[in-house]
Amino acid sequence: MTELLTLDQAEDLSIGEVHDLYGRYVSRSQVSLIGAFGFGRDLAESAEGCWIRLKDGRRVLDFTGGVGVLNHGHNHPRVLAARDRFRRRHRMEVHKNYFSPYVAALSHNLAALLPGDLNISYFPNSGAEAVEGALKLAYKYHRGRRGTVLHTDIAFHGKLLGAGSLTASPEIHFDFPRIPGTDSFAYDDLASFELALERHTGTGGGSDVYAVVLEPFSASSLRECSAGFLREVRRICTERDIVLIFDEVYTGWGKTGELFHFMRHPGLVPDVVTMSKSFGGGKASISGYVTREPVFRAAYDNLGDATLHSTTYYGFGEETATALEAVAVAVEEDFPGRARKLGDLLSAGLADLAARYPALITGTAGRGALHGVYLRQGPQLPPAVRKILPGPLAGDPQIFAKLLTGAVIAALYRDHGVLTFFGSNRRIALMVSPPLVAGEEEVALFLRALDTVLARGAARLLTDFVVERFAPAAGKAR
Repeated sequence: MTELLTLDQAEDLSIGEVHDLYGRYVSRSQVSLIGAFGFGRDLAESAEGCWIRLKDGRRVLDFTGGVGVLNHGHNHPRVLAARDRFRRRHRMEVHKNYFSPYVAALSHNLAALLPGDLNISYFPNSGAEAVEGALKLAYKYHRGRRGTVLHTDIAFHGKLLGAGSLTASPEIHFDFPRIPGTDSFAYDDLASFELALERHTGTGGGSDVYAVVLEPFSASSLRECSAGFLREVRRICTERDIVLIFDEVYTGWGKTGELFHFMRHPGLVPDVVTMSKSFGGGKASISGYVTREPVFRAAYDNLGDATLHSTTYYGFGEETATALEAVAVAVEEDFPGRARKLGDLLSAGLADLAARYPALITGTAGRGALHGVYLRQGPQLPPAVRKILPGPLAGDPQIFAKLLTGAVIAALYRDHGVLTFFGSNRRIALMVSPPLVAGEEEVALFLRALDTVLARGAARLLTDFVVERFAPAAGKAR
């Protein structure tokens, strides 16, 4: 009989053993990709707030914000206490035959926080599931009589087949099967939106569009829709009885300076808003969509359809209890206000760096605690780099920006203990997304580190990174 690894043994694995097990049982390519950076060669021991402690005792400042998951930081004490309380009292996790007090309370709290009659909630596990649930709701609302859903040309809504059908990011570069009836329009472009509507309007003036799905703030491209665009889209959707879905999976719970980004526009209310990531306080895998009452009542609120959309783990006890506390923390600790303060510090600091390093930085963008730095796309790679780089990579038109951004990320981590990541929705950006528990000291540390790294210049950064990453492989190939 095969010996199973215990929890103690798992926690004692070396980085080499972890790489070996990943290569055999998870993905060799993940080992190669993540291993290109210093953090791919380290193991984390613990984490708290903005900081990660590695097994060798070093501390790392986490400025990734868990790619949207960690508004609360790592292991927020109130979130941990809520989960400990749940387990200590042996509360029941999930059961199809009993109502959940946590689902009831969480739904009430969301209705109290969101504007208008966004009152009815559903809680699956991931952001993509929330988007797909919202899409099904819209289709059912129209009883299957309409067949088109519109999304933007830079959309990122998830990687499942349904949500992936609405995703226009090059991150999904393989042509998977798509749900029928999808069409796109240019982000924040009213004329393009109206043209998309016209393509699906019959000769009698009836619309075939059952839903419009968009991100008021596109976290992957750091762009936001104007107030005028959003309000006109809302007006048109109301006029044509189209379900308007706002995807706030990343931007929800304070990230850009409002509880939800769309709430910066008073009176603007979508028919459905989706959420996930920080909804679980950095500990629970939970998502949600909240819909206006008339849409839900028409779609599902009858005995025949009451369970037409459901999942095994809907309303999982510990997850909804965690979300209850995570929401309370976001409100009581004023996460939107914290994000605005972080945004002021980051905007000023990054603008100063852009002014001092014009040969490296082409621009910055962002709002609140979600910013990006765009590094220059060079005319050609340094000769020392071209000689080492594998042929297929050398032909990538964005390879200069990709390598330079990767080199900055690697140097920030290796030399300064600062963890960042990059975004790749059309343009390559060094993403700056601190947890909302970060403060002035952490922002200053990050900006000093970035300043020091940029001072090395593009040629040295690129050469050091590519030599470290590709030279061993090139040597083996020879």
